[in-house]
Amino acid sequence: MIGITLGLMVVAVGTGAILVSRNYSSTISDATQLQQQAAYAFRVIGQQARQAGSLELNLATNSADGSLGTVDPSDPVGFAVKYANFGQIISGIDAPGATEYSLTLGQQNYFEKQVDAAAERTLFRDCLGKGGGKDADENYLPVISRFALRNNSLMCAGVASTAGDAGIPQSLIQNVSDFQVRYHIQENTAGGNPTIKKVNAAGVTNWGSVFAIEVCLDMVGDQSIDLPSTSKYVNCSGDEVSYNKRIHQLFRNVYQIRSQGILS
Repeated sequence: MIGITLGLMVVAVGTGAILVSRNYSSTISDATQLQQQAAYAFRVIGQQARQAGSLELNLATNSADGSLGTVDPSDPVGFAVKYANFGQIISGIDAPGATEYSLTLGQQNYFEKQVDAAAERTLFRDCLGKGGGKDADENYLPVISRFALRNNSLMCAGVASTAGDAGIPQSLIQNVSDFQVRYHIQENTAGGNPTIKKVNAAGVTNWGSVFAIEVCLDMVGDQSIDLPSTSKYVNCSGDEVSYNKRIHQLFRNVYQIRSQGILS
């Protein structure tokens, strides 16, 4: 009897250790997944933010269109200005509806000759990895990426038509509890005493004055964790809220709108 009792105790201790180890393993896996998803979302948003407002450069303004001659390094460089969509470079809505988006970033799309390719191609892609085309007048369409949070998924939509209308949104990442964007604006530059303020979309009076965006992702885990009911974390709005027995990880990143072109 003593041997059986000791054996059962060893089994019970071993089972408890396995269960605890499994819980820790699930929690670590949950946290790692959240970090990987947030990193991917930031890469996609960052790529579009850094390209926002870019315009095609004419590296040989003194040469005729289609010229195959060597480019003279002394030729001035200019912008090719077949772009009338400055309002699509950057915009946002704080509380978007079902067909609206929290953040929109756009750029001019143009085609160039590539090595070992007979036709001109574009290297620019939207948030879904798709490039643009041309309209009937041979004008290049802007590459537009739109982002919004829907049903705990960060959604992205590209362009569906030559008019630049939004396409069908697709999920970039899941497990998103909140997605917020703040806009950095520089003021008083003319007076020699510039100041920077951070506002939401409703506080932007001139989108051309936005020189950076701050993105906040509140990622929530799938696994239930045992936390005291008083445990709280600071969310994207700066408020202390309950974990609700789920892992919450907050990620923030700031992207400068370092466009080639002009915002306004």
